[in-house]
Amino acid sequence: MLKWAVACVLHVLLVGFANAAGPFGSVNIGNWVGGAFSNDESGAFSHCAATAPYANGVILVVAQNAAGSWLLSFASPGYKFNKGENAAIDVIFDGQEQARVFATANRSDMLTAIMPSNVVRSFQKASLMVATAGRTVLQFQLTSSGPVIAALANCVTKVKADGLSKAGDFTKVAAKPATGEKPAAPPAAKPGKTGTYSGTGFVVSASGHIVTNNHVIDGCVGDIKGNLTGEATMVLRVVSRDAINDLALLQAPATATFKDFARIRDRSIRSGDSVVAIGFPYHGLLTSDFTVTTGIVSSLSGILNDTRHLQISAAVQPGNSGGPLFDTSGQLVGVVVAKLDARTVIKATGTIPENINFAIKTGAVRDFLDNSVVPYQTAEPKGELKTTDIAGNARAYTMLISCTGTEQADAKR
Repeated sequence: MLKWAVACVLHVLLVGFANAAGPFGSVNIGNWVGGAFSNDESGAFSHCAATAPYANGVILVVAQNAAGSWLLSFASPGYKFNKGENAAIDVIFDGQEQARVFATANRSDMLTAIMPSNVVRSFQKASLMVATAGRTVLQFQLTSSGPVIAALANCVTKVKADGLSKAGDFTKVAAKPATGEKPAAPPAAKPGKTGTYSGTGFVVSASGHIVTNNHVIDGCVGDIKGNLTGEATMVLRVVSRDAINDLALLQAPATATFKDFARIRDRSIRSGDSVVAIGFPYHGLLTSDFTVTTGIVSSLSGILNDTRHLQISAAVQPGNSGGPLFDTSGQLVGVVVAKLDARTVIKATGTIPENINFAIKTGAVRDFLDNSVVPYQTAEPKGELKTTDIAGNARAYTMLISCTGTEQADAKR
């Protein structure tokens, strides 16, 4: 019933937009519904499009026209544009990749922009898009955006080759073998051994938003789970991801409650300052509780002067990834991300590296949270706490993150 209603909305939106008629055939992927359309006046194929409705009252329309251009439209009954009106829209994907597109109102309730190829690629792989026009900021969870782009491209290719009369299910993308040839057998899959793998995360808002590394959840199959030490496991949903800065934002169920959450230090940390790292290294092999290690900030930049990172001497191991790094007042100063790979350094230099580990600075974390429109709190570093008190406070919001994944994915952790 829902898909039928969305299909009707699609028809209403696109009939009258470029005098379109349709849909012919179908695109049905997740919440996306669409098909092929013709020009009402000439009867010629015009474009393939799909729509998805959102709780904010906006309907996204993604389309590729017969010339191969990609279009992105924002439609809503509440819009009252003048026909021909223009608007600049800034779009941010997963809190990292940003672009500006220029939209035109072809009708009073819809803005349409041409998407450059780089924006199409970002849209295709992203899980969150934030669109800003003037003072209006809208969020869109982009579920199934990759498959719908592929289906629409397949739709255009098939209709141009076979015509609208042979329009069918465009979600079935299959190559046709040459005459007289048998379809090639698919290559044997060589998946890595699957198992339960883990990392660390920490709560940053009263709404249960949880920060971890992107590589902690990259390669997860099925549910991503989290639990505080000694408490029940809960299923977490992915809110946004930033593969470039290796950050991911998860959220606990609305029924979950947290006694406290991390506060971000509101001023820069210095080389030589003491730090405390907390996480779940080698979970299942070592203690089931989190571990606590201490050290100093060795440098304000990482490998090859990467200014996004801190170099720290606090010991970290596989499983610490995504864990919080604190100053001596218990404020967050970084997210543990990696340790220097000993084997690589030995091959390159012949020496064994010691106490060279890295954390993502809070500047990148704050940008990520701002782009994901997540509230967080900052705090001044007031006084020093004992390491036991820092660990005791962190117990309320430092979480074991686990999922079923592959050995290849686990190697990243």
